[in-house]
Amino acid sequence: MKNLLKKRIIIPVIACTLFLTTTAFRNDFFEIAKQIEIFTTLFKELNMNYVDETNPGNLMDTAIKSMLADLDPYTNFMNEQDVEAARINNTGDYTGIGAKVKTLKDKLVIVEPYKNYPADKAGLKAGDEIIKVGNTLIETFKDDAGELLKGATDTAVEVTYKRQGKTQTATIKRAEVEIKAVPHFSMVNAKTGYIVLSRFNDKASAETNYALRDLKAQGAERIILDLRGNPGGLLNEAINIVNLFIPKGQLVVTTKSKVKKYNKTYFTQNDPIDTEIPLVVLIDEGSASASEIVSGALQDLDRAVIVGSRSFGKGLVQRPKELVYGTQVKITISRYYTPSGRCIQALDYWHRNEQGEAVRVKQENYNEFKTKKGRKVFDGGGVFPDVSISASKNSSIINAIVNNDLIFNYATNYYYNHDVKDVNNLKLTDADFSNFKNYLKTNNFSFVTETEKALSKALEAAKNDDLDDNIQNDYNTLISNLNKSKSGVIDENKTYLLQLLTEEIVKRYAYREGLYDYFKIHDAEIKKATEVLSSPTTYNGYLK
Repeated sequence: MKNLLKKRIIIPVIACTLFLTTTAFRNDFFEIAKQIEIFTTLFKELNMNYVDETNPGNLMDTAIKSMLADLDPYTNFMNEQDVEAARINNTGDYTGIGAKVKTLKDKLVIVEPYKNYPADKAGLKAGDEIIKVGNTLIETFKDDAGELLKGATDTAVEVTYKRQGKTQTATIKRAEVEIKAVPHFSMVNAKTGYIVLSRFNDKASAETNYALRDLKAQGAERIILDLRGNPGGLLNEAINIVNLFIPKGQLVVTTKSKVKKYNKTYFTQNDPIDTEIPLVVLIDEGSASASEIVSGALQDLDRAVIVGSRSFGKGLVQRPKELVYGTQVKITISRYYTPSGRCIQALDYWHRNEQGEAVRVKQENYNEFKTKKGRKVFDGGGVFPDVSISASKNSSIINAIVNNDLIFNYATNYYYNHDVKDVNNLKLTDADFSNFKNYLKTNNFSFVTETEKALSKALEAAKNDDLDDNIQNDYNTLISNLNKSKSGVIDENKTYLLQLLTEEIVKRYAYREGLYDYFKIHDAEIKKATEVLSSPTTYNGYLK
């Protein structure tokens, strides 16, 4: 009788659930179909009837990007070129000249030639401005000019470029280029190994595995894993790298989504290399996504001491979905959670402020979690290091200096005007900083702050109201004081700017490989990591 009663209750409940689910699905499907039909008819009428000629491709591109901008910055439409760029990022392999190149309106700038690759062998250097590829002028080429440098292996391409005002030519023989996930590993001292992991492509765990084994064979009894500036990449590679230091069968990360099939738990699948070797992981504000999975998991499992500054705070997972005509859309499908259960997403894209900007999770809203040994850790703001080394706060003025290539261009001029014999002992002086400030003035560096924009709008409004006579003098005084403040910001960031200049200059003389050697001698975070690792008491103290 009881079983019959249960069936009588359960069957209607199941039927009701199925009905509601099916109804919800039908409502969603109808709404999607309705909106597509509205958009299709609007798009057709617009292109057929608008007073001037329209470009359907550009209109659609704008429509798609505007729609996705309302979600988060990681949900993106990818055209065929973007898809190929993503493939290169994930595999690290392509055929070309072997250099990082920046595409500008009228030129291609060599940002960094890779050592012993074609561009380097042909004599090209950072700062060289390519103005012609073959017979094609960059300034008149309408598509992506960077594609002109690509081609089949062993084919030659002639480039015309400017260096320090002089026009030169070079013939470059294209080759297969491999962008390493681990661009450098070496011994810091007799017992400490150092591994730089710069990206999470599909070779990341294999290269880290090789570097770890090699360093142990050289006598490494402790390891520094450098994830600074690493923007992330493939989730599985992050799990496999954690697995190098963690036993098989350990939970590393959990993903949660509204779509059931994306709700997954990821455990280590392989036998580790070394579960006991003391480990320090370096992070900074540029360490994101997969870098935060690695550092967050190793922190939660009390397997590593984290040194540096707070990480970026990207707790979202994306997956590419194929569309038509070789395009894709990369969609944020889930949030990820470290072993302790925390999501380190720092920006809330779903509850924006009045200006439509994503807001940072406030510290008072952070939730507390516990590591395996009971240490307190928090969500909501990236991975917080166990040993904090203050990072320079990039003001908008400093960002403008960097984004306008003024650090890069100054380093180029420095390289051609200084004969540095021992780059490992390069130390820029107060005189160099004064020269740099003069360089900013000579190159007419100007930056309009948000404060200046607001004051300008206020003055314009005052003019419209015929009130400007009363406030013009005050306005001029405020602008004068702001300019003094901007100059002061540059002076306040002297140490940071000299650091950026030094790093860029070192690369000119010794490539990126030489920069890592320079770091091992001068870098504050590496020094601190070495210090922590050299004292078992200090190291274990952070993990208790």
